Amino acid sequence: MISLDFVAQTYHKPLISLVFEAQTIHRQYHQADAVQLCTLANIKSGRCPEDCKYCPQSARYKTEAETYPLLPLAEVITQAQAAKANGSTRFCMGAAWRSLPDGEEFDRIIAMIEAVVDLEMEACVTLGMVRPDQAQRLAQAGLTAYNHNLDTSAQFYPDIISTRTYRDRLDTIQAVADAGIQVCCGGIVGMGETDRDRIELLHTLANITPQPQSVPINALVPVEGTPLADQAIVDPIVLVRMVATARIIMPRTVVRLSAGRTAMSTAEQALCFMAGANSIFTGEKLLTTANPGNSADALMFEQLGLSAWESLPHLPQEKLPV
Repeated sequence: MISLDFVAQTYHKPLISLVFEAQTIHRQYHQADAVQLCTLANIKSGRCPEDCKYCPQSARYKTEAETYPLLPLAEVITQAQAAKANGSTRFCMGAAWRSLPDGEEFDRIIAMIEAVVDLEMEACVTLGMVRPDQAQRLAQAGLTAYNHNLDTSAQFYPDIISTRTYRDRLDTIQAVADAGIQVCCGGIVGMGETDRDRIELLHTLANITPQPQSVPINALVPVEGTPLADQAIVDPIVLVRMVATARIIMPRTVVRLSAGRTAMSTAEQALCFMAGANSIFTGEKLLTTANPGNSADALMFEQLGLSAWESLPHLPQEKLPV
């Protein structure tokens, strides 16, 4: 059990000391200058009944986000092949559902997962809430990971979402873990939360059993038409603190620098990599919001001397006292 006080003390350390500690731990568990490239495909867009205040895919808000039904299998395979050709080793598929539907659409999701696995890529999906029996079927199809973010602290969560509870999210995470699927679970900063909310989110994540194998750290991308459209862009130093604290309290986890990179300079992203981030999402879009794109990321990797994972690394087994 990692205490809330420990997380708070870590988060509030002087930045240089915090990043140094995080980098030291990072090097014991991960390749120092290697970053996993992932691609996130929007396989079903819009018309979601949820009221998440940050999301342009909610049916409750008038945004310019595209709306379309579940894509054909052939189109998803083409996207996955292109992602692999651009260096991605994980292909993530997102569908704007409140919960994973049964029936024909579930069958199509299974076929997509199997196709990605056949390409020798990690297969990840984010499909809303899932039941234990559904999670078992996803596992049988070879699913690597299921993404289901907590978004923020339990206390601040009702200010952002009212159509499902924090407990609903934790139940889905538990169902996924019980099925033997890797848990991908993180949050969003810049929605009006406090440092205390960020610390409580990290504390909750660190005490999930087992700890999430993947933690995406997202910065809010304000979208016209959503309730958070006028929210100020979060200070990138907040992202650095989030990444570094996550690295220290979850040493083995892949920390993914996710949404919001378009507002960050190369130097600011470099600080996040120094703090322990070792994955990014590539491509022109993250679901519906802008992303730097493959050419910009290639230039950044060249400037920073970073390399992309060519395969999944075998990590050292030593354990750190946390």
